[in-house]
Order: sequence, then C-alpha cells, then structure tokens
Amino acid sequence: QVQLVESGGGSVQAGGSLRVSCAASEYTESINCMGWYRQAPGKEREGVAAIYLGGGVPYYTDSVKGRFTISQDNAKNTVYLQMNSLKPEDTAMYYCVASRTVRAWLNQEQSYWGLGTQVTVSS
Repeated sequence: QVQLVESGGGSVQAGGSLRVSCAASEYTESINCMGWYRQAPGKEREGVAAIYLGGGVPYYTDSVKGRFTISQDNAKNTVYLQMNSLKPEDTAMYYCVASRTVRAWLNQEQSYWGLGTQVTVSS
C-alpha cells in the first residue's frame, strides 16, 4: 500500500509564498501521476496541479496558472508544489493524490490520498 505524506503547509499573508511537499513511500506501477487537490470549508474538492512522472506538460487549474509550479524529484519519490502570490481564496486543506493515469487522477479514481496539509492565507 503506497503511503503519501504531505508537509510544508502553514499560514502566510496574501502575496506570500509557500512550498508543500509530498513524499511517496514508493513508486510503483500504480503511480504515474501525482498532484494536489484542495478543499476549503463549504466548497467542492478541486484539482489544483498534477504532473506525469514520466514527463510532459503539468496540469494546472486556471485559478493557479502563473502562480503555482509543480515539480518532482524522482530520486526522493517526492513531488513539490511551489505556491507564489498566494491569495486568501487559496486557503484550503491541500491533499497529495497519486494515480495510475492522468485521467484517473482527474476523475479521482483508484487513487492514493495523503492526509492533507493546511494552507491558510490571510488578507
């Protein structure tokens, strides 16, 4: 069973930056796409960014394009999300999600989930 452990959340003022990390216990054939979902209180879960571990163009939801960057370090089984120019509306619990395919990731199918890390942006 693959385990995902997030770290790096916290509180920051609007305009600031944070980096969250997701370390997978192992990379297996069931993990080819990793990324981040977020959920704010009273709102639906939203796919924020994802990366195909074999390479390719990362996915970003429109609201974070130009501000967030997802990257990977395969030697460490780790994916990072660098968040710049943070806004109060970015406040949410951020979950690391890993899936076999990009489609599965987007559809939240047969995926592994971390426990989440809280990101709070104050105005």
